[in-house]
Amino acid sequence: MNHFAAIRDRLDACGVDAMLLTHAANRLYASGFRTPGTDGVAFVTRERAYYWTDARYIEAAAEQVADAAVELATPERGYAALLNGAIERHGVRTVGFEDEYMTVAELERYRSRIRAEFRPATALLTALRAVKDAEELEALVGAQRIAERALAEIYNDIRVGVTEKELAAKLTYLMLRYGAEDTSFDPIVASGANGSRPHAVPTDKPIAAGEFVTMDFGCVYRGYCSDMTRTVAVGHASEEMERVYRTVLDAQRAGIAAARAGVSGSAVHNAAAKVIADAGYGEYFTHAFGHGVGVEIHEAPRASASWSEPLPAGAVVSAEPGVYIPGRFGVRIEDVIVIKEGGCEDIHRAPKELLILP
Repeated sequence: MNHFAAIRDRLDACGVDAMLLTHAANRLYASGFRTPGTDGVAFVTRERAYYWTDARYIEAAAEQVADAAVELATPERGYAALLNGAIERHGVRTVGFEDEYMTVAELERYRSRIRAEFRPATALLTALRAVKDAEELEALVGAQRIAERALAEIYNDIRVGVTEKELAAKLTYLMLRYGAEDTSFDPIVASGANGSRPHAVPTDKPIAAGEFVTMDFGCVYRGYCSDMTRTVAVGHASEEMERVYRTVLDAQRAGIAAARAGVSGSAVHNAAAKVIADAGYGEYFTHAFGHGVGVEIHEAPRASASWSEPLPAGAVVSAEPGVYIPGRFGVRIEDVIVIKEGGCEDIHRAPKELLILP
């Protein structure tokens, strides 16, 4: 799976002769090959694509990167020399760069060594990555199935006395065991009062009876991320806990019902936010309804109050409203949806009704 051709087709519209990709997520999107950090460079011209990396990854890149010339970068002939060679070979005058990812220092280094004009062009990749093709959707669903398998098994471990850290570690292990390449972010496990922190860090706190446990986790499969959140109760749940849970679930369903191609991200967010506000918990919904999911766990487009742009068909967006009452508890329920003409598809299979574990 690669997208060199799609990038090439957008060069003229972006006003550049070629696109330079140094950020790990964009290199992965372009080439289908995953390496960490800055350990590689992809370069797409109108005639040919290139993928350059060092000796640690060259053998794997040669096996996995298709539709591009794969070449070794060495201390004697580094990325700048390889880039200048391709620029001269293809008569490139203007190079698009990832202005939303590249640091000022990196840009200045390239400008001082490369014989071409650099122009901001992150928008080229943002627009492409926002709309998933069939292979990308297959990878996203595959990542979700792995996470769901881990969820089904972790329920056996949630009981009084088990710590948040122990559950987070077990989730990580299970996802890797069932085929994940990595976690898509550090798992969040928050119980009791810790649940009021949307991005709580797991602690040594033991689970107690009568508490909610919120688990937000995901994995990487074939380079693409999954993302899901489930909140369960242990032992028993108070009437208020059940009321808040129903409110969040109703809000998620309202947002999902509003999601379709052409509708703004803010309209989707507002549909969910209204349900929470009408139930009297509006001040406790403190983040957006959702965000794009793909080669990065957070990417465009977004279903937030500030996203006025229409959601495109083929976008993949999380659906994760929550209510967080400081010092008491929190509830979040998260699925991932595929935006389509006339509606959307929820790719999750894990049940969402309130589960009270013994």
